[in-house]
Amino acid sequence: MSRWFTRIALLMALLLTVTACSRVGLAYRNLDLIIPWTLNDYLDINGEQKDWFNDRLNEHLNWHCTTQLPGYLDWLDRLKNMVQTNQVTDQALQQRTREAKAAIAETAREITPSAIELLQGLNDDQVADMDAAFVKDQRKRQQQYLKPTLQQQIQERSERMEKRLNDWLGPLSETQRQRVQAWSRALGDQNQQWIANRAHWQNQFSEAVAQRHSPDFPKRIEQLLVDRESLWTPAYRQAFDKTEAQARSLLVDVMADSTPTQREHLLRKIDRVKKDFSDLKCLKAARS
Repeated sequence: MSRWFTRIALLMALLLTVTACSRVGLAYRNLDLIIPWTLNDYLDINGEQKDWFNDRLNEHLNWHCTTQLPGYLDWLDRLKNMVQTNQVTDQALQQRTREAKAAIAETAREITPSAIELLQGLNDDQVADMDAAFVKDQRKRQQQYLKPTLQQQIQERSERMEKRLNDWLGPLSETQRQRVQAWSRALGDQNQQWIANRAHWQNQFSEAVAQRHSPDFPKRIEQLLVDRESLWTPAYRQAFDKTEAQARSLLVDVMADSTPTQREHLLRKIDRVKKDFSDLKCLKAARS
């Protein structure tokens, strides 16, 4: 569904995506998706740094699994109850969103000291490589999301949303597909604000890391990782508020027009997410 809804329980944070760690991929499939700008594609850490990272990673995973996942399961139960009782309303979605954002912020605060320590240990070549990767990323996304005409952007956005909804609900009806298309048209040139704000954040991050040995570096990184919204461009802040409102409206309308088969499909999907979390050995150990 929308970025904040489809990734409902995927609340792991930045540190877990700094490197391609297969254990993270196995234990927390797709959990990096909740953070807008991860560093796994931008940092090339050496062997000593990887050893340090793996040790710290295990600590964070244990903390996250034993203290955070139980709350995610409760959150999924509340989401499931909304579907079962036909209470997928704008007010309920706003509450679920506030809860998800609070969980994200808690995890971000937990891992920020480790992220600061890792970043302070980068050498100049690693920082230069990161900056170059940011520039490459910006060019790639401009090519993918801004080069097409506005009409093409609207159509592609509609197709992406329909694909997400199909995954969670099963095939959409014609009425639901038309509602998705209307949603995409209403967002207009939102891609422009999103890409510009992403580049704005990356540029600020690069500037901060360039001063990684300064006394105020930890405070700056904490703001970049935990309080990202305070650094948004005014245009993106306005566009984001509109995007969230439009996403909630879309979900309310699609669910209001959903069939019993679609709702059952969604409930099974939520149950599978719950099972994935419940089956993790660390959570079972914490509960024993």
